Amino acid sequence: MPELPEVEVVRRGLERWVAGRTITEVEVLHPRAVRRHLAGGEDFAARLKGQRLAVAQRRGKYLWIPLADGDLSVLGHLGMSGQLLVQPEAAPDEKHLRIRLRFDDTEGTELRFVDQRTFGGLSLHDNAPDGLPDVIAHIARDPFDPAFDDEAFHRALRLRRTTIKRALLDQSLISGVGNIYADEALWRARLHYDRPTATLTRPRSVELLGHVRDVMGAALMVGGTSFDSLYVNVNGESGYFDRSLDAYGREDEPCRRCGTAMRRRPWMNRSSYFCPRCQRPPRVSS
Repeated sequence: MPELPEVEVVRRGLERWVAGRTITEVEVLHPRAVRRHLAGGEDFAARLKGQRLAVAQRRGKYLWIPLADGDLSVLGHLGMSGQLLVQPEAAPDEKHLRIRLRFDDTEGTELRFVDQRTFGGLSLHDNAPDGLPDVIAHIARDPFDPAFDDEAFHRALRLRRTTIKRALLDQSLISGVGNIYADEALWRARLHYDRPTATLTRPRSVELLGHVRDVMGAALMVGGTSFDSLYVNVNGESGYFDRSLDAYGREDEPCRRCGTAMRRRPWMNRSSYFCPRCQRPPRVSS
């Protein structure tokens, strides 16, 4: 599942290549790709025809393109394998092409939504007062948002009866952090994923937020993390931050800090990777 850096790479591509362009035609090639648009594919296509796209926006892992005229946005759900690609009009259709948007200019490119597993899709929504599509108005700000409140985040951690990795993945508390970057930030902070949030001091939560920002910022600089061909930017290029991962996917490899073999544990239908020496598990109270 794409996390904040991967989605931001796509957002920047959309800002560069589709902002300000007017849609002349929408082809919905698979009904599941618009299943979140409850009025159906024909309505989705009809309502977008003639609309001019504004600059793509992002909060956490959520991506949307506001319409320049009106209070509506196209929300993109990338899911497990969704891709928004800007392709030459003459380029052959991808095998899993689901939606095509054509434009009224002479740039010679179109926007394609490609999705092998059809978990993602596009949908049209009213905007909430703050400009977000109404269906994601409850999502918390992400740590790169200038309005993100570090002190409020620390207070929320102290009040919640949960563990630190669960808190990092709670999109109502902090958005954009997924399994990969949570493991990376926790390794950098020397924190075990099961540590209770109530035990974090203010300096430790500030340090952890710094590592969250650092690791996702570093990933953003190299285009995100790609483990296969499913995550790409709008030009079809893969990111390569996976070459720099210190924790995720490194089971039995030596910790880059102390040399101890890294471990993997099942966690909420996923996996957590950690160093048993640098990230000691919390003591179990008797």
